[in-house]
Amino acid sequence: MKVKCPTCKKRIKWKDNPYRPFCSERCKLIDLGAWASGEYKIEGKLEDELEQILSESEKEQKKEKDND
Repeated sequence: MKVKCPTCKKRIKWKDNPYRPFCSERCKLIDLGAWASGEYKIEGKLEDELEQILSESEKEQKKEKDND
């Protein structure tokens, strides 16, 4: 089976490709760099979710202190 490299769009074999879904180490690193620089991002409300998790954690810690 052949697939397109997400970075350069070159058609490559899927089987036995150590860089899949990329065609090479270079394309893999280009993609990683794009994620690291913020060029790609997943939309969502991570900050709101994080605040909620932290708030719940703080409440649990307070309960534990009150029970001691």
